[in-house]
Amino acid sequence: MPFFCLIQYHKIVINIKNNNMKLEISIPTELKEIKLAQYQAFLKIAKDNEDVEFLNQKMVQTFCNIDLKDVAEIRFKDVLEITASLGKMFNVQSHKFINRFKLGGVEFGFIPELEDMTFGEYTDLDSYIGDWDNMHKAMAVLYRPITKKGLNNTYEIEKYNGSITYSDVMKHAPLDVVFGANVFFYHLGNELLKSTLTYLENNQEVQNILHQHNLDNDGGGTVQSMLLLKETLQDLIELPNYQLTNV
Repeated sequence: MPFFCLIQYHKIVINIKNNNMKLEISIPTELKEIKLAQYQAFLKIAKDNEDVEFLNQKMVQTFCNIDLKDVAEIRFKDVLEITASLGKMFNVQSHKFINRFKLGGVEFGFIPELEDMTFGEYTDLDSYIGDWDNMHKAMAVLYRPITKKGLNNTYEIEKYNGSITYSDVMKHAPLDVVFGANVFFYHLGNELLKSTLTYLENNQEVQNILHQHNLDNDGGGTVQSMLLLKETLQDLIELPNYQLTNV
C-alpha cells in the first residue's frame, strides 16, 4: 500500500516511506482546518499557471504545511492520492452560513443588522468582497469581536474602526466561515436582483423612462432595455468558484 492512515484531531495523518525517508503529513479533511491565508496563497499561485504537476505539489505544500522540497520526495501517485483527498473537501456543494466563531480565544460575530450598516462599512465591504486577495479585509468588516450577549443568541459587536483593525487576524479565519459568508452574500444578492427586476418590470414610470430613452437613441424598445439591465445586474452577482478539481 502507498500509505496508511489514521484519524487524529480531525486530520488524516499519513506516513510515507520513500528512499528510507519517513514523512508524517497532516491532511485537512474539513474546510474549517484551512486558513483563509492558505487559500489566498494557493489562488495566487494557481492563477495563470497551467502546470498541473507543479500545482499538485503546491497544493500539498500549502494545505498540508510542509516544505516543497519534501513534497518533491513523495511518490507521484501518493501526491495524487493526497490532492484527490483535498479536492473532495473543496468540492462540497453547499456552505453553511456561520454567524459566530472563535479565533485566538476571541469570539467574533457577523454584523447583527445589515440594514444598519454604516456608510464606512458598506463602502469598504463593496471594495473587498469580490476580491480574494482582499477577502481578509472583507471579513474584517463583516466579523468583529462580540462585546455583549443577549437573549435568544443575540449579541453586539465592536464598533467598526476600519478593516485594518482585524484584517491580519482574519487571515487566520477558517475557510468554512469565509465560504459561508460569501455564499450568504451571493444569495442575498440574488434576492436583491429579483426584487430590483420585479420593481422595474412593474413600475410603469420606470418603463416609460426606458422607452423614451430608446426612442431618443433609436433603440429596440423597453423589453430590450429590461433584458440588458437584467444581464448587467446578473453579471454583478457571481458565486465564487471554490472547486480545485482541475488541479
